[in-house]
Amino acid sequence: MVLENIFRKLRRDEEPVEDEYIELDFAEKSGESGKMMIAVDKLEDYADSDRIQRKVREGYVVLVRIKELKEKDMGELKRAIARIRKTCLALNGDIAGVSDDWVIITPEYAKIHREQTPAEKKEE
Repeated sequence: MVLENIFRKLRRDEEPVEDEYIELDFAEKSGESGKMMIAVDKLEDYADSDRIQRKVREGYVVLVRIKELKEKDMGELKRAIARIRKTCLALNGDIAGVSDDWVIITPEYAKIHREQTPAEKKEE
């Protein structure tokens, strides 16, 4: 009789415990309807980097035309890109040159795929 009570208590204690988990809502970062927002902007002087940083912080993928600033002042372009790059890295985003005149900046939820050139593959 006493043994039966002990075994009953043991069976109650051995009930399976459900795993706890947290649901993440990625829809908030990529827009309400799950769409990815893309903004196109120009970098005409160093002050424009503030506007571009704000868009990346808001979750936009930003295509930036740098041609005008590149032709005007290469030093200012390097400073502006370095500033945007620091913000991008702090947000776990990504940045890459698309051509000589365009740069793409992405927030955390979007990564840029970079294909290796044949020369880079040979080095490995």
